[in-house]
Amino acid sequence: MENNENNNLNQNNQNINESNNEKNSNGPQTTFTAINSHKEKAKVGFAKGVLLPFCCGALGTVLVVGTCFGVPQIKNKLFPTATVIEQTKENKENNNSNESTSINNNLVSISNYSETGISVANKVLPSIVGIKVEYSVNSIFYHNLNSNQTASAEGSGIIISEDGYILTNNHIINSSSSSSSYYELGKATKVSVYLYNDTTEYEAQVIGTDEQTDLAVIKINKTGLTAAELGDSDSVQVGEFSMAIGNPLGLQSSVTAGMISAVKREVTDSDGKKYKLIQTDAAINSGNSGGALVNSKGQVIGVNTLKLSGTGIEGMGFAIPINDTKEIYSQLIQYNKVKRPYIGIGGIDLTEDLAKANNLVVGVYVQSVEDFSAAQKADIRNGDVIIEADGQKIQTMNELNELKNKHNIGDEFKLKISRNGTEKEIALTLQEKP
Repeated sequence: MENNENNNLNQNNQNINESNNEKNSNGPQTTFTAINSHKEKAKVGFAKGVLLPFCCGALGTVLVVGTCFGVPQIKNKLFPTATVIEQTKENKENNNSNESTSINNNLVSISNYSETGISVANKVLPSIVGIKVEYSVNSIFYHNLNSNQTASAEGSGIIISEDGYILTNNHIINSSSSSSSYYELGKATKVSVYLYNDTTEYEAQVIGTDEQTDLAVIKINKTGLTAAELGDSDSVQVGEFSMAIGNPLGLQSSVTAGMISAVKREVTDSDGKKYKLIQTDAAINSGNSGGALVNSKGQVIGVNTLKLSGTGIEGMGFAIPINDTKEIYSQLIQYNKVKRPYIGIGGIDLTEDLAKANNLVVGVYVQSVEDFSAAQKADIRNGDVIIEADGQKIQTMNELNELKNKHNIGDEFKLKISRNGTEKEIALTLQEKP
């Protein structure tokens, strides 16, 4: 009997595996999407091809191409055992008694988990806001109409000071990436904020936005707010409890829970900008953009910004580590922008094939040098190839910018270039990006 039943199980597993292989051959499509949603009052389509940002309620249009793993095969151990064991009546009674004791000893109460979730929600919810942004729409369909056409987007935000400063995503406030050949969004005409357990609509002022980090700061004219407690995202560990709090699909003050799936996960958006983000399986949907990812202490450890979507994909959301936001929002509040060091070149990444085809070396080819820039003052010329920065070999503009951004304005930045086959070291003084 045992052999027959095991054979049946093996046959079932083989059928399941064959079914999974057929499904996997179709190749599931995956997409990183920003978690922000656009609603069109003018009935203007906001889809941007196949790749859409995490947005439906409020995330924006940061797009990232992702990959997906196939469906894992179901193993025998997932099935209950079917082996029949002959026992005497006495043995059965003893075994039943032992099993009952074992089960009782292994029972785990989830009351602590539940109480943690309740405590975190009560602590953090007053610090999370809903954001609604209205834009003007320019479209060929409404060219001859006198009426103003508008579109709206919704998202979330985190209160960072009791006097009304709120941290959120740039893609909620800035509409530059939401356009097509049929329409174009203008600047935001109105930004509104909704507080927790408050039906009042507060008009907000845009303090500053930063496209490079996808962060923005807005402010409402109100004091006595509950500022969120910020945690240390550098100490976050895989497997740690996490909760996502925001306004998915316009449903205010929504809470989901899960764990930290990965830290320093590198993702790339459609413009080639790279981010190192925290990955979580806490449910994140359109409208969660700009909301908080928090730990078991109710401390904000990240700003929810992206999700991976596609056939058969669940529970893959991403947040900007909160430690990476502090310098950014401080500068946005102080200067209304982020001051960054600047070289002043336009470059092309030289791969081995491209370099070999043009009798050059691998590195960053200098295609243009801006007038009066730090590069021009240091005698960097068109046609030079930058092969090292700060003593490290580089092959791409992203690598060059990553090393440059570790410096402050006014710092010396050492480069090694190849010019007409001869290597030369150059030291330039970084300027403020205009």
